[in-house]
Amino acid sequence: MCVTSCPPRACSSKHAPPPENESLLENLSILGVDLASARRRQPGVLRRHLTNEQGLAHFLQSKGADQETVASIISRFPRSITRSCEHLEERWRLWRNVFRSDAEVLGVLSRSPESFFRSSDNKNLEENICFLMTLGITARDLHRLVTTAPRTFSNSVELNRSMVEFLKSVCVSFGGKDPERFARTVISRNLYVFIRSTGRIRANVELLSGSLRLSHAEALALFQSHGAQILDVSHESLKRNLESLRTKLHSLGCGEDELKRMILNYSLVLFVSSERLNQKLDCLMDGGIHVQQVVQKPKVLDFSIDCIRQRLHDLHGLGYDFQKSGIAVLDSSRKRFLAKLERLSSAENEDARSPS
Repeated sequence: MCVTSCPPRACSSKHAPPPENESLLENLSILGVDLASARRRQPGVLRRHLTNEQGLAHFLQSKGADQETVASIISRFPRSITRSCEHLEERWRLWRNVFRSDAEVLGVLSRSPESFFRSSDNKNLEENICFLMTLGITARDLHRLVTTAPRTFSNSVELNRSMVEFLKSVCVSFGGKDPERFARTVISRNLYVFIRSTGRIRANVELLSGSLRLSHAEALALFQSHGAQILDVSHESLKRNLESLRTKLHSLGCGEDELKRMILNYSLVLFVSSERLNQKLDCLMDGGIHVQQVVQKPKVLDFSIDCIRQRLHDLHGLGYDFQKSGIAVLDSSRKRFLAKLERLSSAENEDARSPS
């Protein structure tokens, strides 16, 4: 008996993925789905034989979606067609406990299909909503959590509870008397804490409190205000930006007290990369601003270099005295800044017309 060996390609073919479901592809094409996008995002869905694309389309249309919206949702999150009609009805009901109308829910789905379809566990979603409500999280903040950090509701309740307990422990470690309020405040100010690890939050708390030598009262005040917003930043980025700011301030004649004061005044300066921060400080110093003024009003560093440079130019042209009048004008809104320029210009014209 002659036995022939199997060609290499034939042998490897048994490991190839199954072909796409041609009937499904046709249905999706009729719905206007971008198959290339769907194939790039979740290719396995296109090989399934049990899907609910027609039911999903009908369900979304019954909530007010047009065909273009339906197609866009499926194109960006193909796994949505695997959800049963019963699942969709239940999940919509749960979301409506947070949102005021079907239109609001649909608006979130249109922007971020993943937020609605990523998890298939409706029970877990319901338990998370109940848990967060028992903490005293407001309806407004629940709404913001769903729209901004929807992965919060894909977490197990145990995982979210561990974050809350950790935040309470932070409060207690600084001598705080109301741990639940502290946790609620941090969550309200930083909606991303639930999708970060407690290890990252702990490392950032320890870095800021230790490096800046914060008192318990200062730490509690910082982390319940703008400081809460930087707790979820990558620890290495936060550490790098803090050291860069320290080095730059030292080069400008400032010590640890000024570094601490600047961060207590506006810790979001630590979002700014080392290079950009140095450029902005140099621009301000070149414009006649004293470093102590920036320490007191660090929010000016939020603005782009081009904006800072233009404002300095406009104010210098009108004879504005930063040492006498301060730098608050530099971090005002565009509308207020233009109004200030108009008032300064009018005053200058009045002085020019006055008899000497």
